Amino acid sequence: MTLTVEIRHRQGDFTLDVVFQSEGGVTALFGRSGSGKTSVLRMLGGLTRPNEGRLVLDGEVLFDSARGVSIPPHRRRFGYVFQEPRLFPHLTVRQNLFYGHWFAGRARTGAKEPSRILDMLGIAHLAERRPGNLSGGEQQRVSIGRALLSAPRMLLMDEPLSALDEARKAEILPYLERLRDELDLPILYVSHSVSEVARLADRVVVLADGRVEATGNASKILGAVSPATGREAGSVLSGRVTAVDAASGLATIGLSGTQLVVPKGALEMGRALRVHIPAREVLLATVRPQGISALNVLEGTIQSISLTGDGAADIQLACGGEYVQARLTALSVQRLHMVVGMPVHAIIKTVALGVR
Repeated sequence: MTLTVEIRHRQGDFTLDVVFQSEGGVTALFGRSGSGKTSVLRMLGGLTRPNEGRLVLDGEVLFDSARGVSIPPHRRRFGYVFQEPRLFPHLTVRQNLFYGHWFAGRARTGAKEPSRILDMLGIAHLAERRPGNLSGGEQQRVSIGRALLSAPRMLLMDEPLSALDEARKAEILPYLERLRDELDLPILYVSHSVSEVARLADRVVVLADGRVEATGNASKILGAVSPATGREAGSVLSGRVTAVDAASGLATIGLSGTQLVVPKGALEMGRALRVHIPAREVLLATVRPQGISALNVLEGTIQSISLTGDGAADIQLACGGEYVQARLTALSVQRLHMVVGMPVHAIIKTVALGVR
């Protein structure tokens, strides 16, 4: 399913001028607060009318200012998940969920099986409770289930984890992964969190000041440093669990031509996953270090060096078949006489790795 977005909109001093395409899977609208992410989502859902432009979903024109076309929100068939759950407090979980199922109307034949959705989101045991008796993470899972049971053609998710603390985020992210992996449903996911985007997204559209700054796959975009990514820039590597050591609490991730040791957590043998390596957590050495505590020392070659103008330097390394981003001070680059093509060793603390 292809979504084409071409919209221009002015509100006060802010101008939105955005053009991009989404072709299934999870597309993240990524950028800092105020960059225009939520505005784009609201225009897609029909909650805000753009000044001009076009919105087309799989050949169907949802909005076209030149032709005077503007399909009302309920006929666009988008499932919308807001930052807050917005559940009906007087209804049970089951009644909230089946409100979405009822709202699907004649499109209900395309809705997902309710029992499957309850199981996938881990909320079947909550069916007779009311929202006031649920945790924040449980409420948001019910909100997602309600959207799914409305038989949407696409799911629009507006920073669904932003109102949750870190523990609740960790609770709900595995359920979002299941939706991505088990449902044939395109998702447009708004976030300013690198870790969320690294974990969930196939494709990233970076917004800054109302305009598209970059588009591409998650590994490419999150490995690039820009005003939108800031200090959280880094690398996103895809691999598979090749070993698990319960005694040490560590697991080995096989990558393309190299490997990493990471905290085991709930990882199992053979599981496919992503590893997010923040650029600021990578140290470089010109000779192989000895007598250090870090378990991950990767041999690599410098591919590029970019001075940022604020006393830092962004360095891209080729390590086996992977590319790893490091952020050092410009002074360190100068003192170590680093140049493109130079062999180096990347040192990464195991505890700094975010397994996705």
